[in-house]
Formats: sequence, C-alpha cells, structure tokens
Amino acid sequence: MSPRSSVAVRVGVPAVRLQGLSGLVPGRSAVCQRGKKFLSGCALPACQLCRLLSLCGDEAACRRPVLEEARMDIPALAETYNRDGYIGGVPILTAGEVARHRASMEAAEDQIGSLHYRSKAHTILTSPLQLATDNSVLDIVESLIGPDILLYNVTYIIKEANAPSHVSWHQDLTYWGLSHDDQVSMWLALSVADDVSGCMRMLPGSHTHGRYDHETREDSANVLLQGQTVTGVDEEKALLCPLQPGEASFHHGWTLHASMPNRSHDRRIGLNVQYIAAHVKQTKHDRDTVMLVRGEDRYGHYGYDRPAEADLEPAALAHQRYLEDLHRETAGTS
Repeated sequence: MSPRSSVAVRVGVPAVRLQGLSGLVPGRSAVCQRGKKFLSGCALPACQLCRLLSLCGDEAACRRPVLEEARMDIPALAETYNRDGYIGGVPILTAGEVARHRASMEAAEDQIGSLHYRSKAHTILTSPLQLATDNSVLDIVESLIGPDILLYNVTYIIKEANAPSHVSWHQDLTYWGLSHDDQVSMWLALSVADDVSGCMRMLPGSHTHGRYDHETREDSANVLLQGQTVTGVDEEKALLCPLQPGEASFHHGWTLHASMPNRSHDRRIGLNVQYIAAHVKQTKHDRDTVMLVRGEDRYGHYGYDRPAEADLEPAALAHQRYLEDLHRETAGTS
C-alpha cells in the first residue's frame, strides 16, 4: 500500500457488536493519510469506518483499501454464516460505485420498464454481471459453498417508496427444485435498507432446521411468486439485517427471512445474486441454465447462460424473456 493510499489504524478501544454478525470486532479510530481527517474514538467496526474515511473525498486512494481490509476476514465470516445462517454488513462497493451501478440500472428501466424481480439480469445488463462476478465476492462465496461455483440467478428486488410491498417469512429453497442446499444468496444494497425502508429480518440458526412447512397465500402485496408463508415464527428472536448502500448480506437457502414495506421516501433497491455449488442439480426439469463463475463444472447438469456483452441487446432481451418464463415455471410451482 503506497503512502498516498495508506490508512493508519489504531486498534485497542473496546470491542463492539456488529449488527448482523454475532462475532466481536475491535472498535477503531484512524487517520486518513490522504485527507488528513482524524476520526477520534469512533469505536466503529471496519465496515462503518470505511464509509467515514470517504470524508477526505478520495475514494480510490483511501476508501477502497479499507474496503478490501474490512471484508477479507473470510474465515470469521464463514464461521458466523455457518452458525447463524447469514452474515450482514459486508462492504462491497464505494459510494461512487453505488451511484454508478444505480444510475446504470435506472437508465435501463427508462428503456424497458421496471427491473424488479426480472430474472437473469446479468444476461441483459453488464452492471449486474460485473457485480455478480466480482472476485472479492466470489472469495466469500467460495468459503461458503466450495470452489466450483455456478451463478444461478441475478435479480433486482425493488420496493418503491411508500409502497405496500412486503415479503412474508419464507425459505428461498422451498420451491426451487434443487437437489442439495449448497447454495447462498448475496443481497447487495444500492440504496439504504433499514427498518424504515423494509430491510430483511433474519431468524438466526433457522437454516439448521431444514425445510419448514409453507402455506400458499393470495396477497397481491407479497413479492414472492406463490405468496409462500411460514407461520408461527417467533419474531422476538428475529434480527434486523440493515445495510448501507454498497454493503451486502449473504444468507443460506434455508434461513427464514422476511421484510416489511418501504415507508421511506426513496426506493429500496437490492441486487439479489444466487450461487450454487456445481454438483447441485435441478430436479423439476432439465432446461435450467447457469453460468460458471469459478472453478470447474464436472457435472454438466445445466445449460449455460450467455453473459451480457452490452446493455439491452435485442437478442439477449428476447432470450431473457424465455428464461424469465422458465424461472416462473420452476419457482412458481410446488
């Protein structure tokens, strides 16, 4: 790390508990050598510290190195994930990167309409493809499901401002038809996701139970395809999983989670990226598609998605509509 981009960190103030992670992390104060901003006694986890360092106005020189440092304690992340079924507050993007990726998404919406819940977004847009295949993200995914990684789906999940959309308590894997549960979803925030805007709520440890019984309910405000709902959840044990723009959570396919409506004045935008281990196969049919993003595919259970080479190419859009129908057929049936 060069003198221009170095960040001097003093560790030794009391430990604090990071929201969404059960492990303790040391509080920190720092001097940003680029901007000469001293953050005295902030006692914040590294994932919050890196946001404060952007005060100097030079994300490339100051903030990115701290992002790299903050998110690279991968064994600790994996330990928490295996115990609780999720991890939250993982820094992925700088503020400038968030703005660029959000602008790209909303520019696409200006041309083709809402991207909410549109499957295989990485086959029609380069921005979600770039985010889903980021090596730092894949390093975390590899620690959770192994070295041979298939990209299963990429979807924007958007709650409009002051809208009734919500998500009932459910488990992702319930209707996907996958043979094994070596699967993880990354939820990357492109706007604030908190208790006001309807961030996810997680039930820690619920992934160890396996599949819960779900009821199918008619509810036009429920984002889920079947309105699938697990009843009797002890909500006093549930934890909020808030994310600032640029932060991500990773959750297991059997982890119970839900979210409330967005009562804020901004859209709540998340990019939901689903990964599976290469040995996992589709049991409902033989037409499912994936993209190999790391390691080897020695099994050949799937066809291959074509990554977006440019935004909104007509042929890619036409094929995405087929993939969308196939996904709804798969996830929309028992």
